[in-house]
Amino acid sequence: MFQRRQILLSSLSLLGASLGAAPLRAQAPKYPDRPIRLIVPFAAGGGVDVFARLLAEKIRQAHGYGFVVENRPGANGAIGGGAVRNAEADGYTLLFSASTHVMARQVMKNAPYDPLTDFAPIARVGEAPMMIVMSPSLAPNTLSEMIAAARATPDTWMFAVSALGAAGHLATIDFNRRAGLDLTIVSYRGTAPGLNDVAAGHIQLMIDPVLALLPMANEKQVKGLAVTTAKRTALAPDYPTASEQGLAGFDHSTWYGVWGPKTLPAPLIGHLNETINDAVRQLAAEERLAQLGLEAIAETPAGFDAFARQYVGRNAELLKLAKYEPV
Repeated sequence: MFQRRQILLSSLSLLGASLGAAPLRAQAPKYPDRPIRLIVPFAAGGGVDVFARLLAEKIRQAHGYGFVVENRPGANGAIGGGAVRNAEADGYTLLFSASTHVMARQVMKNAPYDPLTDFAPIARVGEAPMMIVMSPSLAPNTLSEMIAAARATPDTWMFAVSALGAAGHLATIDFNRRAGLDLTIVSYRGTAPGLNDVAAGHIQLMIDPVLALLPMANEKQVKGLAVTTAKRTALAPDYPTASEQGLAGFDHSTWYGVWGPKTLPAPLIGHLNETINDAVRQLAAEERLAQLGLEAIAETPAGFDAFARQYVGRNAELLKLAKYEPV
């Protein structure tokens, strides 16, 4: 009798455990079970947007995830960044941005968040050289000629930048400093509107990633003067570096990454990091990134966080040397 009772109790316990587990499984659907919003905080058509869409499409192809790229330009990237910061930390709202994102507190007087502490770094995905381009109607044909002309009539020369704190903005500040100039810098809501104004002759100069500027430079819609890295880029080998043309030590590039809301769970961060890194490796193997002048990067979330903090520290020092005042 005792043995039968023990067997009965054991059977009931197993049944109870089975019934109890069913609701738990129902509460944990497979991720993702709906499209993921990938927010780009700049206008469509710029380098950030192009890379975001390329990555989103590769993840769709390789993993079947639904991605919707959403452009949310404005406020120096803070509108898109704020949308992700305030989103639910469920992995369905992510930010795709450039190095611009982490410099918000250094270049904005009233930055609405701290990029290093208010977001979860997920993956840094690539870096790229930049170009210096000029309005095609202007006479100079080389960087040294442009610098000489700007020194002669500085009030007639202005730089467009895609956003305050963007790699192109930092490079422009360094360019002014090294060239002995103080040309006016005008901030735009992304690369495309600034570049269009350079092409139309409304503004004279711009520094931004090669993948965004090279097509118009090759079409002679703008004059390509130089690349910003220490060595020439394989994507545009005919364009000399700025240091080759007398601007010694000038070496700048941009990089891109993916962030999520601050409280995004660690297992989800790890899963997204692996998924994104896999897509980046595939794009590199297919030479899709090289065609855009991009170099693939695959690192851990912790590695990305450490890199971003070092990057901010180094460029904060540049801004200090240039006596830059946040706006």
